[in-house]
Amino acid sequence: MFIHSVVDSFKDKVLEEEKKKMKVKGTVVLMKKNVLDFTDFHDSLLDRLHELLGNGVSFQLVSSTNGDPNKRNRGKVGTPAYLEKWITTLTSISAGESRFGVTFEVEENAGVPGAVIVKNNHHSEFYLKTLTLKDFPGHGTVHFICNSWVYPAKYYNHDRVFFTNHTYLPDETPETLLPYREEELINLRGDNVNGELKEHDRVYSYDYYNDLGQPDKGPDYVRPVLGGSAEYPYPRRGRTGRPPTVSDPKTESRLPLLSLDIYVPRDERFGHLKMSDFLGYALKALVQALLPSLEALVDTTPFEFDSFQDVLNLYEGGIALPDIPALNEIKDAIPLEMIKELVRTDGEHLLKLPLPQVIQKNKFAWRTDEEFGREMLAGVNPVIIKRLEEFPPTSKLDTEIYGNHESSIREAHIEKNLEGLTVDEALKNNRLFILDHHDMLMPYLNKINATSTKIYATRTLLFLKHDGTLKPLVIELSLPNPNGEHLGAVNQVFTPAQHGVQGSVWQLAKAFAAVNDSGVHQLISHWLNTHAAIEPFVIATNRQLSVMHPIHKLLSPHYRDTMNINALARHILISAGGILELTVFPGKYAMEMSSVVYKSWKFTEQGLPADLLKRGVAVEDSTETNNIRLLIKDYPYAVDGLEIWFAIKRWVSDYCCIYYENDGAVQGDTELQQWWKEVVEIGHGDKKDEEWWPKMEKKCELVETCTTIIWMASALHAAVNFGQYPYAGYLPNRPTISRRFMPEAGSKEYEELERNPDGVFLKTITSQLQTILGVSLIEILSRHSSDEVYLGQRETAEWTSDGKALEAFKEFGERLVEIENRIISMNEDESLKNRKGPVEVPYTLLYPNTSDFTRVGGLTGRGVPNSVSI
Repeated sequence: MFIHSVVDSFKDKVLEEEKKKMKVKGTVVLMKKNVLDFTDFHDSLLDRLHELLGNGVSFQLVSSTNGDPNKRNRGKVGTPAYLEKWITTLTSISAGESRFGVTFEVEENAGVPGAVIVKNNHHSEFYLKTLTLKDFPGHGTVHFICNSWVYPAKYYNHDRVFFTNHTYLPDETPETLLPYREEELINLRGDNVNGELKEHDRVYSYDYYNDLGQPDKGPDYVRPVLGGSAEYPYPRRGRTGRPPTVSDPKTESRLPLLSLDIYVPRDERFGHLKMSDFLGYALKALVQALLPSLEALVDTTPFEFDSFQDVLNLYEGGIALPDIPALNEIKDAIPLEMIKELVRTDGEHLLKLPLPQVIQKNKFAWRTDEEFGREMLAGVNPVIIKRLEEFPPTSKLDTEIYGNHESSIREAHIEKNLEGLTVDEALKNNRLFILDHHDMLMPYLNKINATSTKIYATRTLLFLKHDGTLKPLVIELSLPNPNGEHLGAVNQVFTPAQHGVQGSVWQLAKAFAAVNDSGVHQLISHWLNTHAAIEPFVIATNRQLSVMHPIHKLLSPHYRDTMNINALARHILISAGGILELTVFPGKYAMEMSSVVYKSWKFTEQGLPADLLKRGVAVEDSTETNNIRLLIKDYPYAVDGLEIWFAIKRWVSDYCCIYYENDGAVQGDTELQQWWKEVVEIGHGDKKDEEWWPKMEKKCELVETCTTIIWMASALHAAVNFGQYPYAGYLPNRPTISRRFMPEAGSKEYEELERNPDGVFLKTITSQLQTILGVSLIEILSRHSSDEVYLGQRETAEWTSDGKALEAFKEFGERLVEIENRIISMNEDESLKNRKGPVEVPYTLLYPNTSDFTRVGGLTGRGVPNSVSI
């Protein structure tokens, strides 16, 4: 009887406990690995086997309100709940997503969940997007926005923890969640993880650019380490931990060219749609492997374009390649569906490229002086032109090293084209501007010109006409004195001409200036000032700011895919012998030159207003809406950019004011302060002693800093990236290399110029092979992916639970739509001649594309993605 009584009592107690537990339904959205990797059927079968053996995927809720007294008041952890129907759940083919049910048994007094522990007991990883709890007792819907790869538990020595979409400053975090928050950041830093990092490692760490050279291949492939020295300072990049080369212990070894398995934290890798797009079009960047085949083209001059029609054939008729074994080898190595993007597989091997916008309406309008000047305001590199403050132009090169670099341009060269003004009057009236590539390039000219490349350092002066367009006045081509660099420069000055041999000479002078601008664009405006400069912020944010931190939530969309594309760039594009060195004039000195320019880089000058003021193309004016007035009113990049800049700044200010009441709150935010300290002292550590860094002591400093980061990653990158194919896809408009010097009067080359000006022009600029390789590359770089997320958009609507933040973000999107409408209106205004120009290409590079949620990818020439994603 006693035993029965005890048993009955125990049963009653169990039933009573069961009654206290409630069932809460949840929905999990994830992508299985085998959906994303169609060859991984082995892993898929093993996952099914693990599931049958009871080794599923478990979820344990962590209370944000109830602590476990046995674990120092850490949030109490609930019982495991398992994904349901893993084996039978079908996957959506379109998005690759699967939805699973999960049922939690929750005690009555469990409190509100603040986190969830996920354990993957399968054989392979999966991508966890979201967990949503419906009708959680006393709280309603609970969202966990995860967006992370979860590897099998055997790979981790810690729990995988995901937090709800609630936002907490460090000192406002519930005590029960604080240890989880702190431990997650420690795990992401991975400071105790040594050696080569593997794909399952979730480590954000820093390294120098010590992976550009390949010294084991020989002296021609040696490159200096960038970063960590006064001679070659540079932003930091993500660590991979690969072993050093045999020849040089300071240089990191490299992967095989065709390998894309470069370590970045897995969550930073392209999504499956983006990777599919990238692989399909990236094949064209491997034209490098086709060079032996292309050299055998049946042509009277296989390395040259004989005429402009030859160039146009790239787009209109294509280049027919003979049936060559080397081509067939590539076809054997790469899937047919991929290679068809590059060459036709019907035996003709036809290489054909899309028609760039710059020649869609008119094949030769790009050659006009008006278009030459307009592209400095609305082309692919509208961030260099400056107001001329002194005449003649001056140099800042050290005279003890480089001698006299005074310009040879005089008043007599330009006064006849100043609409009746004297040079002094034009200066005072802010009508003279300069595209100045003299000082940056001069120290490298002797090195570069010792190769097959032949370039000048250029100065181009322009006059702002009454109709708002820029008229080129003069181009100065400079070389170091042949008797020694210390003796200064030897200058040639050229003025506009439209006809005869002088007209041909003028076209060549513009080409030499365009070559300079193309190199500076790729190395400085594009790579250094966006890609390289942003990466340290990506790393520091993940190391020091919790996903619950408001600034992490603000900035993380603007880091999407950046580490991945930068890693691929280091591997394929900017490394020794890479595509950039093959197609842009500095060649092997390209990255070294960008390091020298980084010496003068200042974060505080990267915001648009500061940049415009520095270049003298704008002035402060209290009568203007935003206290800044453009001196070139029809400056499409600056006009559209300022609207976007101030829209971003208002959004950032509204958002930050939700969480920071005053300057003291900024100073007291321990994560924020550590984040900024790490950005300055490590991420951009070669410039840590500069006085211009914001101190991060005031709310206005936080707002300006976050606005600048978002601007650099979104609008600035869009402005200098997505116009590459529209303008530079036609290489004569934006040549990247020059192979001959200007012909001298009386020489055979000058006689040839008189007889065949187009032929000489084409033999001077980028060769046929370099053109095919370079254009194929920028076609990839100019494409929007099909899963692009644009400024004013988020991947997940429930990115935060804060209603005020969601409302502020909605208002931001509405302001961007207003900007879109104004851009359309301005592009239709015929009085604004710089909006389209002679080539009739409307300026849409800073059209936000926020109102278009269809996410159409391709060569659209419009749209501002959130991040440096390509």
